[in-house]
Amino acid sequence: MDVLTERSSRVVSYAKLHRPSVRRSENRFLVEGPNAVGAALDTGRVRTLLVRDGDDGRFADLICAAQTAGVDVETLTERAVGKLSEATTPPGIFAVCTLLDRSLAEVLASAPRLLAVAVEPREPGNVGTLIRCADAMGADAMVLLGDSADPHNGKSIRSSAGSIFHLPMARERSVTDGLSAIRAAGVAVLATAADGDTDLDAADPILAGPTAWLFGNEAHGLSDDVLALADHRVSIPIAGRAESLNIAAAAAICLYASARVHRTAR
Repeated sequence: MDVLTERSSRVVSYAKLHRPSVRRSENRFLVEGPNAVGAALDTGRVRTLLVRDGDDGRFADLICAAQTAGVDVETLTERAVGKLSEATTPPGIFAVCTLLDRSLAEVLASAPRLLAVAVEPREPGNVGTLIRCADAMGADAMVLLGDSADPHNGKSIRSSAGSIFHLPMARERSVTDGLSAIRAAGVAVLATAADGDTDLDAADPILAGPTAWLFGNEAHGLSDDVLALADHRVSIPIAGRAESLNIAAAAAICLYASARVHRTAR
């Protein structure tokens, strides 16, 4: 088997997948590390598996899974690994995968009971953290509205800890159209706000139905226009002296509250 160098045309094309425009045009992206690669193989998203020369034994299970699924396995030199890796210490295994986006219409057609909706998140790491949190809390899908960071970014993938392959994900460029579609599907839209009209501790009757939690931009939160489109503005009780919560903490609290109510209702 040929060992691909950093000058190989295939390695050069894989390296270009670090650019969002290339990912979109080619409908594929690059993941790195055994956890992400394993999750990608489990969900049938892998087109090509890439392994550092000499690491066949270390990743024997993943290579076997790829070969069983009919996935091509290619070997890389150390320099080729360095060209593709975004890690300080490259783990030495990659997968080229198909993009994960679904249409919002497809997500809503499945009659979701719990959606996590990020409105114009700009930090890839936060997008991945939200996906991981939504997956852990049993959400039916993650929805990214507006000008969002690309969830296929390497930092987002690492932050999701594999959840990006487990949780359906939709993107919609228009915030207004996206929220209108969610409401038209019979899903109540909830926004967190310090001056909310409903306290989270008293929100169980609302949370018992299909709900979509909105989480705003890291720097600016939710705009007044978006807040006006929500069916309910919910405040999270803060007992200490902190003025607010970051997006990950707020998401974990709100999604857990919904998951608790859904479990109780079963």
